[in-house]
Amino acid sequence: MKKYLSPIIILAVFEAVAVTLWLTKDNLFYLFNFSYIGISVSLGVILFIRKNIYAIRLVQLLVGLYMLIYLGLICNENMQIEGFWYYLFTGVFEAATIHYAVAKIFGPLVFGRGWCGYACWTAMVLDFLPYKTPAGPRKKLGWVRYVTFAASLIFVSALFLAHVGNLERIMFWSFIIGNVLYYTVGIVLAFVFKDNRAFCKYICPITVFLKPMSYFSLIRVKCDKEKCISCGKCKRVCPMNVDVTDNSRTRENGTECILCMECVKNCPKKALD
Repeated sequence: MKKYLSPIIILAVFEAVAVTLWLTKDNLFYLFNFSYIGISVSLGVILFIRKNIYAIRLVQLLVGLYMLIYLGLICNENMQIEGFWYYLFTGVFEAATIHYAVAKIFGPLVFGRGWCGYACWTAMVLDFLPYKTPAGPRKKLGWVRYVTFAASLIFVSALFLAHVGNLERIMFWSFIIGNVLYYTVGIVLAFVFKDNRAFCKYICPITVFLKPMSYFSLIRVKCDKEKCISCGKCKRVCPMNVDVTDNSRTRENGTECILCMECVKNCPKKALD
């Protein structure tokens, strides 16, 4: 039963959020929304524990397509960072502000960068590309994420300061254009650096929220030093260049772990968990 503790914790967190928002906002949608996501993620983790090779891919599609197509395109909600700034500036705790609070600001205290590994609709597409394992060492380009973060803030701030009308429509189109840009840049970078996750490492502005909170993550990969033979395979297969053999909070690229569990699957001595 202990091995199923992680999916139980994840489901419990999402259900607590679902019920709380349903009752406080008096909106049944939140019960459906967060229950669906929690069940999808927990199902994927259970399937992974049971050694299903498509477990994480299934979660990515279940959650990623739901947020991209249903929430984004059908419901016209900008779930990108521009949507977060928009709702934040209007003082409304709805849609993107709730999404960011749960998945990208406070959620990482429990599941770290799990959003990136299981639910991001950008990574959902990029992970179909052929470079699942980085071909070379990590580039020193992490500063670019702060530029894209600042650009998104400046863009939305300028719209408010200029008193531009029909902001909701602008937010919808910025969601469409933003996703096209994300996919284009992400695919190009993947082929240039031979690394599917290059966009996540260097460009994605959302990591500015995710990284500091992930430092304190409750759910994280740990290494049994007695079993580890220091073969280095876990480091070679990690898409985010994390040193999972170091159990300290300060391990190399520790806040980059997306809980993809490639290291766990490939450890010859089952020293990771």
